[in-house]
Amino acid sequence: MDIYVSPKNEDIGHLADQIEHIIKKNPLSDDLRVEMRGSAGAMRESFKSFGLGLILSVILVYLVLVAQFKSFVDPFVILLAIPPGVIGTIFILLLTDTPLSIMAFMGTVMLIGVSVSDSILIVEFIHRLRSTGVELYDAIKSACRIRLRPIIMTSLATIVGLIPMAFALGAGSEAY
Repeated sequence: MDIYVSPKNEDIGHLADQIEHIIKKNPLSDDLRVEMRGSAGAMRESFKSFGLGLILSVILVYLVLVAQFKSFVDPFVILLAIPPGVIGTIFILLLTDTPLSIMAFMGTVMLIGVSVSDSILIVEFIHRLRSTGVELYDAIKSACRIRLRPIIMTSLATIVGLIPMAFALGAGSEAY
C-alpha cells in the first residue's frame, strides 16, 4: 500500500521526521515495511551527499588557491571568510525559523563562493601593493579601503540576482 502526502505549507523534512516518530512509537508486524520515498527520501539522500560535497569543494578550492598564489598561507587567509558566513547563515535561519533545506544549503554554497571571491580580490590587491614596497599593515588597510566599493558592487549584484531564489518564488519552490 502506498500513502502519498503532499504538504502545502509545511517543511517536508519535518513532516518526514514526524511520520518516522509515529512509526517508531507504533511498531508494525514483521511482514510490513515502511519506506520513505519521493521528495522526502531524495532530500535525505541529497543532504548526505551534499555535506560530503561541501567538504570536498572547500578542499579543492584550497588546493586551487595554493596553486594560484604559490603559498599555503594566503589560501588559508582567504578561506577564513567562510566560517563567519556560515555562522551568520545559521543565525539567520534560526532567527527566521527557516528549516534547513536543499535551498538553504545551496544558498550557503553561493555565500561561500561570494565570500571567497571577495577575499581573493583583497589578498591579490595586498600582494600587488606589497610588490611596490608598501608595508604589510598599510597594504592591508589600503587594499580594504580601495577594493571596498568594487566588492560591495559585485556582491550586491549577486545578492539581488539571487533574491528570487532566496524567497522561493516560482513554480515548484514549495517542495523546498
